[in-house]
Amino acid sequence: MNKQFIKKSDTFRKKAALIMIITLFFSAVGGCTSKEQESMQNTLVYGSTDYTAINPALFEHGEINSLLFLGLTAHDADNNVVPAAAESWSYDKNDISYHFKLREGLTFHDGELLTSSDVKFTVESIMNPDNNSENASNFEDVKSVDIIDDYNLVIKLKAPNVAILDYLTIGILPEHLLSGEPLSDNEFNQSPVGAGPYMMTSWDFGQSITLESFDDFYLGSPKIERIIFKIVDDSDARALQLKSGEIDLAQVAPKSMNIFEGNDGYTVYQMDTSDYRGIMYNFNSDFFAKHRELPSILSYAIDRQAIVDSVLLGNGEAAYSPLQKTEFNNPDMKKPEYDPDMAVKLLQENGWVRGEDGYFYKDNEQLAFEINNGQADQVRIDISNICAKYLKDIGVNATVKITAETDWEKQDAYLIGWGSPFDPDDHTYKVFGTGKGANYSYYSNEKIDDILKSARATDDKPQRIKLYNEFQDEFAADPPYTLIAYIDSIYVAKNNINGITENTLLGHHGVGIFWNVYDWEIQQID
Repeated sequence: MNKQFIKKSDTFRKKAALIMIITLFFSAVGGCTSKEQESMQNTLVYGSTDYTAINPALFEHGEINSLLFLGLTAHDADNNVVPAAAESWSYDKNDISYHFKLREGLTFHDGELLTSSDVKFTVESIMNPDNNSENASNFEDVKSVDIIDDYNLVIKLKAPNVAILDYLTIGILPEHLLSGEPLSDNEFNQSPVGAGPYMMTSWDFGQSITLESFDDFYLGSPKIERIIFKIVDDSDARALQLKSGEIDLAQVAPKSMNIFEGNDGYTVYQMDTSDYRGIMYNFNSDFFAKHRELPSILSYAIDRQAIVDSVLLGNGEAAYSPLQKTEFNNPDMKKPEYDPDMAVKLLQENGWVRGEDGYFYKDNEQLAFEINNGQADQVRIDISNICAKYLKDIGVNATVKITAETDWEKQDAYLIGWGSPFDPDDHTYKVFGTGKGANYSYYSNEKIDDILKSARATDDKPQRIKLYNEFQDEFAADPPYTLIAYIDSIYVAKNNINGITENTLLGHHGVGIFWNVYDWEIQQID
């Protein structure tokens, strides 16, 4: 979840969407030359949620990052770390340092060479507290980034962090465009320049972002010439525009699957993800700061499987752990089953008394709170409404609120989503560690802090499994969230799009489908 939103620059508001006329190409194709028609046919229109800023150093999420930017490392179809901008690396255990050898001749989209100084600038920008990066916690063990020459550098760590190679998949920023400039309010965030397989050519805010293939990409020019991120926030609208042919690929809600299943013109990809949903309790709010006993109690009130069946239509599974989809899952951890009688019993044992109105009270305060949601995700809203009903059934005055902006500091609760298919340090340390960059619940548990710090410091896999099992046991004993469900990502594509790897485990928001986009093809249909 993005904690800060970048104010759109008036300069970029006025930019003409020069290439956006392509989206109307079906009506104009009759007047095009054969070369222009071929170019238009080699355009992929993707139904995307909206962006206010694009900068991988600041914001973790964004499917578009992998198209525009290149990291030192990358992930393959099985989410293993593989070389990218760095063609090789070595690790000095005694010095706790990594020596990276960059590929020579890499360039950014503006033609400038990508060198060691760009890597140093990127990592230091993430670590700079003035930039308020969501990713800062991932790099807090970095001691220094030392340049040997243009194509060799050493990243020294203060303490071992076995997930660092995963974190170095983050897109490398061009120092020559950003040096000496603040990142958080920079026009670069609306006209990003990277070294990925595609380069941005126009951004019509709230409407579309147009990308063109980057011929100098190190793996070769992508086979699809142009990708348009068409902004369609509403999942129902995306389904309708897929059906009408206005877009070629999109993630849709489970209820829209039946529109496309069995239709020869489309392929439905039901992809497994590490993406979970849950009620995040905010311990910075007056209510939950005072009543830390509630999260573990309220977790008994929710029928998770019923939500999977009714909202997700079976496209997911009940959730009990933030590491449930990885080999680090602890199957023996305590799983709060649906038991409303137990929830009522525990409330009463903790001093809550049911009033004449049917709701519980303690010290003359009603057990009442809001579950906040953003505007664009109907699945989250539906989950929230059902959770509120279950909570009301046991005497909790829970209501659902839909907001344009999120007050992370003061809100009572939020229908949160997280989950990573990569190293287990990802989406645990920075999400549940005290004061870390993505800890929007203001959760603090010293035992969990110690466990997660120890787990990132050892490369002994059995020891890491043991530590993450302990983390999940403590998570169950003192939960910051009521976990509800893991959500399958349902992508629908026109059946002439080739290259999507159906068995790749995707991340939060279904991010990851574009990992090999440079190899995708649009088969021309006569």
